[in-house]
Amino acid sequence: MRAGFDPRLYLVTDTLLCAPRSVPEVVAAAVSGGVTAVQVRDKTAGRRDLLALTRAVQDALRPTPDVRLIVNDAVDVALLTRADGVHVGQDDLPPADVRGLLGPDALIGVSVGSAAELDAVLALPAGTADLVGLSPVWSTPTKPDAGAALELDGTRALAARARAGGLLSVAIGGISAATAAAVAGTGVDGICVVSDICAAADPAAAARTLRSAMAGELVAR
Repeated sequence: MRAGFDPRLYLVTDTLLCAPRSVPEVVAAAVSGGVTAVQVRDKTAGRRDLLALTRAVQDALRPTPDVRLIVNDAVDVALLTRADGVHVGQDDLPPADVRGLLGPDALIGVSVGSAAELDAVLALPAGTADLVGLSPVWSTPTKPDAGAALELDGTRALAARARAGGLLSVAIGGISAATAAAVAGTGVDGICVVSDICAAADPAAAARTLRSAMAGELVAR
């Protein structure tokens, strides 16, 4: 795992849910409320638009350099912006190839939704991946094709195996302030949130509420 990366409250952006506000505006507010990592994700944007969006989010994060910037899928955008890392899904570039492109200091996350998918990540050479995104905890409209819900027991089982294998883990999918404490208590290193922050009238307050709900639940390494 890369030094200094704090995944406790990990925001994954959604451009449509942020509207009419800009994504950088929502990100800046959310970080002021306690978000510790940001992933730029926009599956509908072309590469030029995604590059511009990532640079704008990067500018919004300059006052808070400890908040790491991750790009979803787009290794080329991560390289051009010198983002902190990339998160890939099961149908994206293989993690070993991403590591080869980005080098040893990049953060690389991989989505896993089953024991078999986690096995594949654990079988990679040491240092290939840093983090697994356990998804979905529950079904979510922001990613309707995410697969069967892990729920709390499934999340707990995968988090334990990831930790034993030296990987950080974050949970994503249907998590809200009402469920954040229960998910944080499964042994993950953090929770990922999309709509509960992006669609919030006050993203800073939403982030504070999530941090408060999680307080004391995450297990320190």
